[in-house]
Amino acid sequence: MELRAFRRVGWTRAFPPLTWLAEYKPSWLRHDAIAGVTLAAYAIPVSLAYAGLAGLPPQVGIYGYLLGGLGYALMGSSRQLAIGPTSAISLMIAGSVGALAGGDAVRFAQIASLSAFFVALLCLIAWLFKLSILVRLVSDSILVGFKAGAGLTIIMSQLPSLFGVASGGHNFLDRAIRLAGQIGNINLLVLAIGVAAIALLFLGERFLTGRPVGLMVLALSILMATLFGMPALGVPVTGKIPEGLPAFAVPTFGMLDFQELFPIAAGCLLLAYIEGVSAARSFAAKHGYSLDVRQEFLGLGAANLAVAFGHGYPVAGGLSQSAINDTAGARTPLALLFCSLTLALCLLFFTQLLANLPRAVLAGIVITAVYKLVDVRALLRMWKVSRIDFYAAAIALVSVLLLGILQGVLLAALASIFLLLIRASQPNIAFLGRLPGSGRYSDSVRHEGVESLVGVIAFRPEASLLYINAETIQEAVLNALRKSSDVRLVICDLSASPYIDLAGARMLLDLYDELTSRHVTFCIVGAHAQLRELLRAEGLAEKTDSSKWLRTLDSVLGEHNASEPLRDERPPGR
Repeated sequence: MELRAFRRVGWTRAFPPLTWLAEYKPSWLRHDAIAGVTLAAYAIPVSLAYAGLAGLPPQVGIYGYLLGGLGYALMGSSRQLAIGPTSAISLMIAGSVGALAGGDAVRFAQIASLSAFFVALLCLIAWLFKLSILVRLVSDSILVGFKAGAGLTIIMSQLPSLFGVASGGHNFLDRAIRLAGQIGNINLLVLAIGVAAIALLFLGERFLTGRPVGLMVLALSILMATLFGMPALGVPVTGKIPEGLPAFAVPTFGMLDFQELFPIAAGCLLLAYIEGVSAARSFAAKHGYSLDVRQEFLGLGAANLAVAFGHGYPVAGGLSQSAINDTAGARTPLALLFCSLTLALCLLFFTQLLANLPRAVLAGIVITAVYKLVDVRALLRMWKVSRIDFYAAAIALVSVLLLGILQGVLLAALASIFLLLIRASQPNIAFLGRLPGSGRYSDSVRHEGVESLVGVIAFRPEASLLYINAETIQEAVLNALRKSSDVRLVICDLSASPYIDLAGARMLLDLYDELTSRHVTFCIVGAHAQLRELLRAEGLAEKTDSSKWLRTLDSVLGEHNASEPLRDERPPGR
């Protein structure tokens, strides 16, 4: 009986529809249907714009929403997350895949689909090895800088279409220089169309919250372009979009070496997982259900696998489209199925209506979708509150602007690790004093009125003792010792150190030897079980009295003050 129950739980976790379908209420069907249609109305203009940003035919963006939503609905654990192309991944594909395709449009599309397949493969590997730590690999400060850099890069990539001039360039500065050289060639009609679209999108966002404003602007622009014959006036339009559903095929293998595709797939996975899980967590908390962050690898993998077989490119869960889905009333992933059905009908019967869609309108849609990525307030707050976080964000921002999205996200991940190492290498070392009238001790630097300890240095490393900070801690203690001429006892309080490695233990041995040469007694207190085992293995029990490792600082100081000099430390060599 228990085994069958365990199997049911296992199947439920591996196949989430078993959970939400069992709880499904008939009244939810209407909400999911409305949410699905609303999401499709949002997805059509955005997916067309993002496909252009990626350098792919416009219908490929719709394939991403249609197939990605189906795959995620089967394996994802979030009930409101919407899956489709995103701005950052689209720009990453444009830059990285474009360099590998060598100007061949067919090869470009094949490599893009193959990238989605490799994202799915990496998702499976990450699920098998429980690599959900990826969501914590990039810190919030790094993410703010990365998003700002990505937003500026994407906006710069769309300005040529907005101004009606030729595009080009490999990074933000290169594009900016090329654009500046074409200022005299701006097509005022194209610019007017793009600016009008942006103004309408902003007004709609302000006064028509929750409505498919993008679709309305798209329909209006097509109508105006058709009535006034704008294509004949030199206004670039999307042109004919093929009708019909995507043809399924296995992505073409053997075109590239694994090492060429791995950075692209890894970058897409890192971006997709971090953004998707962050958004999914917020909606799970809002609606009171649990999110399985490990299962999200399978959901994301299933979405990208479906897209890869349908000639799409990597997709992810995004906050903006998920917010549309949630606001429209989505109760379960069934909303994604209704969205896919709506998009399928559009591909079958209505693609001919998109032929006269001005590209400047798509540029405006992209710009209004990504401008919020540049969070100036968050950057200013980091500058005021934590300079090290600001510098980390600045590194991510500049790396994206100068190197591109793919290199920027990888450098951002490395910067997160480097930032963590810097913080760990400079822990706070509290030199303790007694709080008046008590047996409690606190950092004498951070608290006023703390009584100094006469002839004693008591320090408490407020971090694990590791190879990256051991030397810093030792040097701080020796510096404090040099400033005092009458120190007879040094006490290391390890109560705030949850872990110690071999380098940390050897640092304590070196500190003991140095203090012994100066005729200063060394004592350790407050050591946890794991710490005591390693200290004993490294021979510190033979140098210091291990019975004190479990005691408190106050009890050892009381004994020291009662018996001067301290007699119960074992002499060196025993």
